[in-house]
Amino acid sequence: MSVAITEAITTLAEAEQRFHLTRTEDETFFWESSTDLPNLSDTEKAGLGDMRRRYLYQRSQGHLLESTGLLLFASPLLTLAGFYDPPFTVKAEESVQLTLRDPEEVLQGRLDVLVLKDQFWVVVLESKKTAISVWSALPQTLAYLMANPHPEQPRFALMTNGDDSVFVKLEATQSGRYNLSRVFAALTSNQELEGVLQILKHLRQALQ
Repeated sequence: MSVAITEAITTLAEAEQRFHLTRTEDETFFWESSTDLPNLSDTEKAGLGDMRRRYLYQRSQGHLLESTGLLLFASPLLTLAGFYDPPFTVKAEESVQLTLRDPEEVLQGRLDVLVLKDQFWVVVLESKKTAISVWSALPQTLAYLMANPHPEQPRFALMTNGDDSVFVKLEATQSGRYNLSRVFAALTSNQELEGVLQILKHLRQALQ
């Protein structure tokens, strides 16, 4: 039986139960979000400043749809992080399937943005419209990360609604552990966006 991920996985409890996941409180687990972060150049900081200025202007007109958030927020971030350049490949609305044995069913979904390197998933980006909490993306983001065809490697995702951004790390081979970064609030300051870009650059450098 084929079921949409957004219909089958609606709560965090369902995601944890179906995929046998547990959130760890080990502060060293998601070290990529806080340790040895790269410095940003003046050009990168200026790019973030321009990006935030445009975002705040459009956001002041009201809530932004998911597609608008991807254009104003996600795409510029991926550009500044270098994910549109070799050796990375970017795919939008990428279909994924995840087969569960108990009960036997196939979960289907579409990733908002998928960054790959030689068919290896580097980062999954899941976006929501600004009227919806970024946390609402966590159940389906965990499901998408479980569909990664490389279970031996840690998996990373960025959830964002533009206003707030949160990174997710999952290691399915170690008792299904996952954890989250802190919340980065773009509405607060340029420094919040700088933190997001630093983590993206860190992941790019580590996996390159």
